[in-house]
Amino acid sequence: MILTARSDLPLDKDEHSRFLPWLIAFMVFLSILAVAGMLVLNATASRWDTGVRGNLTIQVVPTDDAAVDEARLNELLTVLATTPEVARYNALDEMRLISLLEPWVGPSAVKGDLPLPRLIDVGLKHATDFTAEDLGALLGGRVKGVAIDDHRVWLDRLVRIIETFEVLALVVLLFIVMATAGTVVFTTRTGLAIHREAIEVLHLIGAHDDYIARQFAKRALSLGIHGGLLGLVLALPTLWMLTHLASSLDERLLPDIGFGPWHWVLVLAMPVSVALIAMTTAKVTVMRNLARML
Repeated sequence: MILTARSDLPLDKDEHSRFLPWLIAFMVFLSILAVAGMLVLNATASRWDTGVRGNLTIQVVPTDDAAVDEARLNELLTVLATTPEVARYNALDEMRLISLLEPWVGPSAVKGDLPLPRLIDVGLKHATDFTAEDLGALLGGRVKGVAIDDHRVWLDRLVRIIETFEVLALVVLLFIVMATAGTVVFTTRTGLAIHREAIEVLHLIGAHDDYIARQFAKRALSLGIHGGLLGLVLALPTLWMLTHLASSLDERLLPDIGFGPWHWVLVLAMPVSVALIAMTTAKVTVMRNLARML
């Protein structure tokens, strides 16, 4: 109803505003990509944090004596079984370790070709202060030749990198909003200059500034919705293509980055948000300029 309401100003015939929907479509397209990027980065960091935090990997360095290696492994498993802070542990067999290394060293890494260490995946109990250093001190006097990898070290670095990219995406989104508002301000001021005489006539017959501002706001809302929908139509295939490309990667290298329901709600809300920004900007611009014009 608001898109077809009658206007006392011939704003729909203004040549200067015919490119505004295309500019808004471009802004919406970039905004959706920026928001989608932030959501994907946040979801990826959360999945890695959930899957890695609280986990340790113990590496038993192999020697030339298989019997000694087996005895060290058994002693290590005994220590883990009697440690209260350890929730679970799992010793990876050699074939499982080879399958994990295959994406990096190739299929030529067959059993017996590499001096592979024994790996034990350890999960700590939630809300425990037990660290890799504590476990190392516990094992130091009983099991020699072990190395403990605390995933929190590289996870914290990864989270900092992801947070940096999220801030950059937020800055890009802010610039897009500012550019959209600036474009609407320029278009609205041009419309005010073109229809100055008609606006003066409306004032003479008793029209208030708020009434005239609503004429421009309705027009900006209409153009914003049309441009926003066009930007959405352009963005959805792009998102689908990027999601499809990401899903083709090895899941061991990159977690699933598919969108959830709330992600799609935010993406689909972008055209409406941009249209409302355009409407509000147009109304505020008209009110401020009319106060100086008349």
